[in-house]
Amino acid sequence: MRIGVTDQGVVSTVAFGPDGDGGGGGGGGEGTPAADAVTGADLTTEDRRAAAVTAQLAEYFAGRRREFDLPIDWRVTTGAQQAVLRTLHRTVGYGRTVTYGELADLSGAFDDEPGERGLRAKTVGSIMGSAPVSVLVPCHRVVAAGGVGGYGGGEAGLATKHWLLTLEGVLPPTLDWS
Repeated sequence: MRIGVTDQGVVSTVAFGPDGDGGGGGGGGEGTPAADAVTGADLTTEDRRAAAVTAQLAEYFAGRRREFDLPIDWRVTTGAQQAVLRTLHRTVGYGRTVTYGELADLSGAFDDEPGERGLRAKTVGSIMGSAPVSVLVPCHRVVAAGGVGGYGGGEAGLATKHWLLTLEGVLPPTLDWS
């Protein structure tokens, strides 16, 4: 996992799938629009701020942490994206899920825009796919009305979403016959 931090908080987490393809969800690694949006920011994984992020993520992945107490640097997000991600971060806790449409409504980001709810849900899906701080901002907890939905694109991302939802007790563990 690649972690980017600034003096104001976590700016990116990028999980890599088994082939290093970024399929674990999230965006915003160095050289991406999310990282570039913080002009002059010192993005590094070699200081104590990044070490704190790494430690809390390790505790979460080991099943020993349910909440993160890390600051998020929201400067890499704007407008509806920021409203949706902040709402998700603030309201959907460990072991809970929300649908794309419900999150669109909760965020209030689309209240002034005419349009059908399905289009708003798709917009939220796009926001989840481009979220710079995955796991800490729990995009994996946003699901489709009729199922799990996607995560980070491709099969590796979906497998990651299933794993995270299983870790949190949302999905039952499956038997591995391999």
